[in-house]
Amino acid sequence: MAEFWEEAFKDKQEMWGLEPAKSAIVTNDFFIANNVKNVLIPGVGYGRNANVFIQSGMTVTGIEISETAIGIAKKHFGNDLEIYHGSVTEMPFDTKLYDGIFCYALIHLLDKTERIKLITDCYNQLTENGYMIFTTITKDAKTYGQGTYISKDRFEMFGGVKMFFYDRETIAEEFGKAGLFEFSEIKENYPFYIIKCKKGV
Repeated sequence: MAEFWEEAFKDKQEMWGLEPAKSAIVTNDFFIANNVKNVLIPGVGYGRNANVFIQSGMTVTGIEISETAIGIAKKHFGNDLEIYHGSVTEMPFDTKLYDGIFCYALIHLLDKTERIKLITDCYNQLTENGYMIFTTITKDAKTYGQGTYISKDRFEMFGGVKMFFYDRETIAEEFGKAGLFEFSEIKENYPFYIIKCKKGV
């Protein structure tokens, strides 16, 4: 997967623009309301979703597999955004605890073992009463069922991207033991769920 994203960023650079995703804006408002100060973003990319948190005065740390994306982020944010180079499957990269974690459109690119590990690793890096918010694609996406079948609700498409499509049952199954307290639908470029968990719930 590392090679795929490296090539994608080299070819298209800031391929999603510089405006934050709608769910990043919603999460930022939620974090402000809940006094979150220290945010971890697994899969931070070139930082378009980090900026909204930085602008709100939060300290942001990212994890990113693409060196090209990290280079672009450094160009935009300099020392305002610390980024660990590596895969989220290799978490944790530090021993810090964060009171907020935001993971955008990443978890559905992993297999089940990797998804459970990511959820667990993120939960373990939360402070007590900290929040983690994930966004993920739903079965309502037009791409659901397309491409090559891998396993239940998981397909390979777009020249090698393996994608898992969530529904309410799999959200409850995978996030239920990680402080899940709310999830809802949110429209991005695809229909997504925004999933909220709290440490200690």
